[in-house]
Amino acid sequence: MRPETARKVESLQVMTVRELREEYALVFGEASRSHNKQHLWRRIAWRLQELDEGGLSERALPRAAELANDADLRIRPPKGAWEPFNGRTQSRNAAFSHDPRLPMPGTILVREYHGQTRQVTVLVGGFEYEGESYRSLTAVAKAITGTHWNGFLFFGLGKRGGRR
Repeated sequence: MRPETARKVESLQVMTVRELREEYALVFGEASRSHNKQHLWRRIAWRLQELDEGGLSERALPRAAELANDADLRIRPPKGAWEPFNGRTQSRNAAFSHDPRLPMPGTILVREYHGQTRQVTVLVGGFEYEGESYRSLTAVAKAITGTHWNGFLFFGLGKRGGRR
């Protein structure tokens, strides 16, 4: 790339969106519909380099036209393309997110409350207390006390699990 073209590309980086849109109109001969600064900068820089160094070779032009004719041009994705299931089997690795304040599944939490020992088993997707499943420790604490409690505080769990 010639030094004057390189300077011109460098000067594009400090231009405002309005200035870039004006430069786009000069370089491409038509107004841009985009207001995205980075997109405008890239398009103008590409065009300046193309004008400086030349476009595609004579051999590449017919091949590019051939490829463009064979390509299905879509402005928007097909209907239903972003739906979770589109008729094909999909597999993904599920990441197990474990709250670091909780002990590992299978651990039994013990709490004395009103003279009785209460035991809660930590499960992979919740908690078990007296044969019932609960989604949160707060729900278990409410079942035990009858009032709203923060489950972590009720069972004495700190930031890294276990008693404080």
